Amino acid sequence: MKVTEIFIYPIKSCQGISLTHARITPKGLKNFYETAFYDRQFMLVDEKGKFLTQRQYPQLATIQVEISEEKLYLRCENNNISDFELTPSIGKELVNVNVWRDYTIAIDQGEEVAKWFKEALKIDISCRLVQQSDDYIRSINPNYSIKENQPVSFADGFPFLLTNTASLEELNQRLTNKYPEEKPHFFMNCFRPNIVVNTEFPFIEDTWKKIQIGEIKFDVVKPCSRCIVTTTDQKTGTINPLKEPLLTLSTFRNTSDGIMFGQNLIAVDEGIIKIGDKLTIK
Repeated sequence: MKVTEIFIYPIKSCQGISLTHARITPKGLKNFYETAFYDRQFMLVDEKGKFLTQRQYPQLATIQVEISEEKLYLRCENNNISDFELTPSIGKELVNVNVWRDYTIAIDQGEEVAKWFKEALKIDISCRLVQQSDDYIRSINPNYSIKENQPVSFADGFPFLLTNTASLEELNQRLTNKYPEEKPHFFMNCFRPNIVVNTEFPFIEDTWKKIQIGEIKFDVVKPCSRCIVTTTDQKTGTINPLKEPLLTLSTFRNTSDGIMFGQNLIAVDEGIIKIGDKLTIK
């Protein structure tokens, strides 16, 4: 079992960046070469500070994010709006923000980038781009954390999400059987993972409690409950009219806690992982 893909999403719900190496930190992945940015360090919020995602605005999937030195470069793939160059600032206004049940304080990134997102997404509400502040810890749910006040980024709940290629192959085979003429095929990016591993056995990740990737140990803490975002094309922002692959996934992965695909991880160690690293069960 080996790592086949690594992804970081600097802005929550925008397009991910594929990496060959990544740094494991308590909050999540960091770009190995450009260490200023980590996974879900930024997010959009509405005028009340509530987080915005592809659940409400699937067109967020069209926002491409690139990292260069200390800057983020933003591009909208299906809008002729000009690209935007953002130099994040920790010295701007502090604002109250809300992610699910969590309330914390973040750093507003200013009027210009807020206007750019509003135009790029073609939305009629006010929105703001905010950056997580290192001075205000957002903690992992204590029912799952491995130590007190363990930090997490603006991810839904956990620092890392792992998926398994065999699980996706099983899902795609069921979709082919269900729609023999169309033969639909979905890619892993609709599940927005951080770490993808190659195995022979679908959903074997459900049985893991502790794993090691390269030299880094992880606790496997909770299956990931999936939502309507899985039906959004992660390049065009269009929603699958048949609500696939979520509808088919629900026929064999539905539990009392949701429709499950992938596993949430918490890192025990810090260090570097890379594509090709071996995964072992501890």
